[in-house]
Amino acid sequence: MNKGDLINAMASKAGITKAQAGRALDSFIDNASSALKKGDRVALIGFGSWSVKDRAARKGRNPQTGETIQIPARRVVKWRAGSELTNSVR
Repeated sequence: MNKGDLINAMASKAGITKAQAGRALDSFIDNASSALKKGDRVALIGFGSWSVKDRAARKGRNPQTGETIQIPARRVVKWRAGSELTNSVR
């Protein structure tokens, strides 16, 4: 399912227009991104949660040349599925 498919499904299930569903989805994405950027956690009970994790700098290896390279530290988004979602997929 891509973004367009999700918008269509949201509009159909909620009984709203595709434009309204698209704005709602875009709003969720913007607000969730802003919260994660600030370091907050975003949780949808039963579905899943997103959080930001600091990944330390580390050494890696270039697979083509075999030389050791330094991989810089960075922040990454971590997602964990909720129990209801996990159980519904089994």
